[in-house]
Amino acid sequence: MVVLALLLLPLALVLSLATTAAVRSISNRLGAHDSPGVAGQQKIRRRIPNTGGIAIVASFVLPLVAGLAAVHILSDSTLGSIASTFGIAPERLLVHIPGIRSQTPLALQLLAGVLVLHVLGLIDDRKPLGPFLKLVVMALPAIWIAAMSDTRLLTLLDAHVGGPWLSIAVTVLWFLVVTNAMNFMDNMDGLSAGVGAIGASCLLAVALMHGQWFIGACLALLVGALAGFLVFNFPWRLKPDGSGGASIFMGDGGSVVLGFLLAFLTTRMTFVPGAWVMDEATHKRVLLSTTQVAEFGVAISNPPWYVVLTPLLVLAVPLYDFASVVILRISQGRSPFVGDQQHLSHRTVRRGVNKRTAVLVLYAFAAATGLSAIPLPTLEPWQALLVGAQAFVLLAGLGLFEWSALRADQGDGRASKGVP
Repeated sequence: MVVLALLLLPLALVLSLATTAAVRSISNRLGAHDSPGVAGQQKIRRRIPNTGGIAIVASFVLPLVAGLAAVHILSDSTLGSIASTFGIAPERLLVHIPGIRSQTPLALQLLAGVLVLHVLGLIDDRKPLGPFLKLVVMALPAIWIAAMSDTRLLTLLDAHVGGPWLSIAVTVLWFLVVTNAMNFMDNMDGLSAGVGAIGASCLLAVALMHGQWFIGACLALLVGALAGFLVFNFPWRLKPDGSGGASIFMGDGGSVVLGFLLAFLTTRMTFVPGAWVMDEATHKRVLLSTTQVAEFGVAISNPPWYVVLTPLLVLAVPLYDFASVVILRISQGRSPFVGDQQHLSHRTVRRGVNKRTAVLVLYAFAAATGLSAIPLPTLEPWQALLVGAQAFVLLAGLGLFEWSALRADQGDGRASKGVP
């Protein structure tokens, strides 16, 4: 599993580097630059291509499609030979091939959702759409996946509420929140891609620990795709006048897909029923897939309740930003979906640091909360509660600092409605 991730991640990275450079060049020639946004939106427009999402999606989708095609077209002996070429014992790969093949319908649903949201984002990047229409389109893939597969949250409640309606509703809400949170986070050079890469890396570590091949492969591809794009999106040479920043943006064509993927992968990895058993060799809990459950004849069980903290910790920074900016806008009598410059990154800049430093600070917060989620499934309940409490105290401290700073700004008459 580790070797597979080490192969897929650099593959997506190299592909992302090449496609991002190509997309940037073509977009500059065609004049496909950042759009001004919908009416009433406060947005700083730069003549920078906002088509980087094409490269991110291509670097994720193409290897995934190729891999799915390979496991269906090639014989087991051929797959074993390929595995040997890359230093993977054939038997270690072949035992998972039936499970990988069984995941094809789910993978196709995921790919369909990615393409729908990618097209939505590309259209919005060229001609801004209204927030209601975007929400409706974002909800459609989530509803389909939640209703047509076992990719749902809180499935253990199905028997107590007369069916899966509650778990479907909660899952769709989770998809919408995470998708919009990552879309909101795409407000400063390198921010959404970097925070997304950190979160996906932490989730990849969890997947590697528990042998989840399909989820691990998707996460490895996502990390590689984001890392390659980040080379062009991070403000490496930021100057005092604001120049030297990103040379390409991901746009909504990338940010909504990133959020959708993180929502799907956290749901699938954390909440899908399987069998959590104790590995006698490592003395750690291991999640068996439904295929392995049938193979070993063990009973399906739900994961420990505190595993619900894993996605919350990994995505703590974008969720905090989403919640805080929505509260600010509503308290000002404004639509929560009309953009401005009141995001966590903008508020950090108003504390006196430049944009690159603000991005790095949020990277650090994302890593601090995300890393604490990695060992969570293997912990005892009291240990998991301590981890969750640690992250809560970290975010509560950040919130208290921000609230105190906001009150001080208001007292000095310097508070603004979205303008730093």
